[in-house]
Amino acid sequence: MSDKNKIINIAVIAHVDAGKSTLVDAFLSQSGVFRENEEVQEQIMDSDAIEQERGITIYSKNCSIHYNDYKINIVDTPGHSDFSSEVERVLNTVDTVILLVDASEGPMPQTRFVLQKSLELGLNPILFINKIDKKDQRAEEVVDEVFDLFVELDATDEQCDFPIIYGIAKQGIAKYEMDDESSDLSPLFEAIVNHVQAYPDYDDEPLQLQISALAYDDYIGRLGIGRVFKGKIDSSEQICVCSEGEEPRKGKISALRVYEGLKQVDSQIVGSGEIVVIAGIADISIGETICEADKPLPLGPIHIEEPTLSMNFMVNDSPFAGRSGKYVTSRHIKDRLEKELEVNVGLKVEPLDTTDGFKVSGRGELHLSILIENMRREGYELGVSKPQVLMYKNSEGKLVEPVEKVIVSCPDKYSGSIINELNIRKGMMESMDLDGDYVKLTYYVPTRGLLGYRNEFINVTRGEGTLVSSFHDFEEYKGEIPTRSNGVLISQVAGKTMGYSLNALGARASMFVEPSVDVYEGMIIGMNSRKEDMVVNPTKNKKMSNVRASGSDDAIKLTPPIVFTLEEALDFISEDELVEVTPDSIRLRKKILNENDRIKYNRRKAISKLDENM
Repeated sequence: MSDKNKIINIAVIAHVDAGKSTLVDAFLSQSGVFRENEEVQEQIMDSDAIEQERGITIYSKNCSIHYNDYKINIVDTPGHSDFSSEVERVLNTVDTVILLVDASEGPMPQTRFVLQKSLELGLNPILFINKIDKKDQRAEEVVDEVFDLFVELDATDEQCDFPIIYGIAKQGIAKYEMDDESSDLSPLFEAIVNHVQAYPDYDDEPLQLQISALAYDDYIGRLGIGRVFKGKIDSSEQICVCSEGEEPRKGKISALRVYEGLKQVDSQIVGSGEIVVIAGIADISIGETICEADKPLPLGPIHIEEPTLSMNFMVNDSPFAGRSGKYVTSRHIKDRLEKELEVNVGLKVEPLDTTDGFKVSGRGELHLSILIENMRREGYELGVSKPQVLMYKNSEGKLVEPVEKVIVSCPDKYSGSIINELNIRKGMMESMDLDGDYVKLTYYVPTRGLLGYRNEFINVTRGEGTLVSSFHDFEEYKGEIPTRSNGVLISQVAGKTMGYSLNALGARASMFVEPSVDVYEGMIIGMNSRKEDMVVNPTKNKKMSNVRASGSDDAIKLTPPIVFTLEEALDFISEDELVEVTPDSIRLRKKILNENDRIKYNRRKAISKLDENM
């Protein structure tokens, strides 16, 4: 086999925080990609600003390394279940996957999802047990758990005979056995080239290159990224773009690149097996096939799981609209969402009945909130509704809803409260295991039941617990689930908040604002200690007089306000409320700002509901 054919494409898959990006760092470092004196940041593949801030991988990314006479293209994938569409579309382009599992935690919900997708595509995974230096590591038990998971997912005998490598990604160490001496990743490199055959030589067959990802370059425009499954692609020749069920369209490639390390390098001709980046086709989309001009041979579409959650993105119509944002109209929002659809295959966008908004559906709260966060950083303003779970009718006509597998680890003293709360939210316990002072709970909970619960979980466990979840399946509708039990404080007037008013209100509520903050009528400024909403005036100041009383004029001491992140705000709001998102603020508000209009609307709604029940 010639050198150009010795290509192996691998994807690194795992649950969030298992060490995928750290392992890719070690791959790059030990294959000579960096100069000896080069300063390299950790998780170098997580180049997006939000990825670096949050310490998670959001987008799948490519790089390449060389080992002996092999070129290994590596795809670093997200670990969070909300970004599983990023994983699904790249698995078609790889020859194997390295499944990373924490030596202490073992397989987690997302581990199951990404492994299942890999097995369905016929890939033979390599198991890498990471973080074996942990004090509470239980590597041998974890291997057994992973094997059980393979069997449970109907893996073939060949897939179940997976190579096992133990290691510490952070130190760049891999071992065949736990007690082996090793100082680098050589055992993992050897496992890859011994376990996976290089891609076959299909250079003489007609061209088939399927696009699995999109990017953008300020100089040459839209980029398509994909694998050359068959044939050779020549940057000087005419091609055609094929989509299933559509007429092929002619095109010409203006640039052809391959990955070398972290860089993209121009190339004239690229053969089968390689992952390439092409430019020049302005309307290229994910799933389309690049073929020879006179031989259109489209590959099947890339199947992505259906969205499970939706939010309404609406024009910001609050009194503060346009104060800090550059893009505030429905046309701006529409153009931005259409641009996002080009690269974010797990997303769906539909116009609302009104002309001022769109229903945006995705794989979870984080999936959609990352989009909102990117939009606000780019200068957009919008109002966002409470997340709604998407339900479907199955073949039998029954209503089904998404259910998530939830794994909770927390101190035993908090387990009673958590079990009670998850039961109220229609959760079904699968198992409960004690590990010293900690308890591990496995539940199946409707996605509806988890909305707004994560913040409550953090409070109940005093930050000592962890809760991870991943989409499990669609199951029959579980019935009504209780929503937020507290009402809110709603500003009655516009103006600046005063410490005097906030001090008085703070006795019966938790405040969301501090003194000297601009508010408007209908804006939510706090959470009531009771279940009713309360309309208040936070702008009232103490009346001036020349009468003073001993002890009553001391400086007031306000409790610090609750400051919501975007995800926390989306979790908190109710059906009749919105999150106002601007480049410099996140505010909570009622959909209907005027108090009298709200009363009339609620009255009409109650009468309508009464008529339906009669």
